[in-house]
Amino acid sequence: MAVHDGANNKHEVAVAPMEVSVEAGNFQEADRLDDDGRPRRTGTVWTASAHIITAVIGSGVLSLAWAIAQLGWVAGPAAMLLFAFVTYYTATLLAECYRTGDPDTGKRNYTYMDAVRSNLGGAKVVFCGVIQYSNLVGVAIGYTIASSISMKAIRRAGCFHTNGHGDPCNSSSIPYMILFGVVQILFSQIPDFDQIWWLSIVAAVMSFTYSSIGLALGIAQTISNGGFKGSLTGISIGADVTSTQKIWHSLQAFGDIAFAYSFSNILIEIQDTIKAPPPSEAKVMKKATSVSVATTTVFYMLCGCMGYAAFGDAAPDNLLTGFGFYEPFWLLDVANVAIVVHLVGAYQVFCQPIFAFVERRANAAWPDSAFISRELRVGPFALSVFRLTWRSAFVCVTTVVAMLLPFFGNVVGFLGAVSFWPLTVYFPVEMYIKQRRVPRGSTKWICLQTLSVSCLIVSIAAAAGSIADVIDALKVYRPFSG
Repeated sequence: MAVHDGANNKHEVAVAPMEVSVEAGNFQEADRLDDDGRPRRTGTVWTASAHIITAVIGSGVLSLAWAIAQLGWVAGPAAMLLFAFVTYYTATLLAECYRTGDPDTGKRNYTYMDAVRSNLGGAKVVFCGVIQYSNLVGVAIGYTIASSISMKAIRRAGCFHTNGHGDPCNSSSIPYMILFGVVQILFSQIPDFDQIWWLSIVAAVMSFTYSSIGLALGIAQTISNGGFKGSLTGISIGADVTSTQKIWHSLQAFGDIAFAYSFSNILIEIQDTIKAPPPSEAKVMKKATSVSVATTTVFYMLCGCMGYAAFGDAAPDNLLTGFGFYEPFWLLDVANVAIVVHLVGAYQVFCQPIFAFVERRANAAWPDSAFISRELRVGPFALSVFRLTWRSAFVCVTTVVAMLLPFFGNVVGFLGAVSFWPLTVYFPVEMYIKQRRVPRGSTKWICLQTLSVSCLIVSIAAAAGSIADVIDALKVYRPFSG
């Protein structure tokens, strides 16, 4: 056995430059390596849950009151529960695909694309890559915009408190986007997913902070109103809302709720941080998924329903930045600071897979290049000229696009609609069928395909609603108008 391990170690030294974050010293210490020759993973059910919660409970939780307002008291909560179940179930299918073959000793798939390549192969790998990484880049741009909106809201809250609600308190969000970009350049130097666990935990705490504040303000407003607002069927068609708008907004709301749970595009990458069996990574990931989806659903139901109860049809698209509330202004400031801190962490959770993908390709193409492989470690940061250059350039590009297209949030909605079906449902279902050899035409096969087709219809409908939104935004578009 010792000879076999030694052979593996020699082999790994030869390919060390291909890995995202590898210290040469690790290869002299077998007890610090996992079965694949990589530095030993240390993730647990709690760090995995923190990563998922950071990715899932985005500031989008604050727009759920608007989504429920479009659908009403019946369809809104029902859609939340339905998609919570769909996301949980398909995530458990995907978790089974982290290893190919034996769940304890089979070949690891380090990324979502690796899992698709191992199980399905062919053109589906390219399709998966295009959808996954387009979605991740879109999320990075969307988070840059969302953070600037919250930072601008902090300034506006103070302005409204000082000058009264009649003052428009307008300001540009561009300086705030630049500030967010500078912070991301710093955090982007953390070499890989496994080393941002602490940032995810801080971000998860922040998400609970602002969600709780939004919930508390919603409850207070509902008590002040003397009862619940809203209706069973949502916003009524009338002078302010045409039947066409009602349809588009309902489709968009349905899609928003579906995407609010999505984290499948980074599930395999999160699972790759979990320490080696026993128990198997799949079992730990399933437990982490159940904890995080249950936690998320409780918060979504509370925040969305109480926001709708407080404002009814007039629910703003963001409870904390749309100024559904003006006072207490300091509490709004605390909530918006929490949103910004959370988005700093969430940006990293979504971008680390992009960074790893590009760096693996670069290391494979130029394995002997000192520009790419040489590193200087400073605390959690691993500084290399290539990482510093490429990751900083990526952050700069996403920041400039955010400044150029302030309505990009609508585009992110479209990307979410397009990617929801393939990444959350189609690929997990198809890979599970292949890996578990589910017989075609069996009851289980029919149920899985029915689920897939149903979610495809949701994706198409939500994409149509998002396209309508983007067209409306383009009518009044001015570059750098944030």
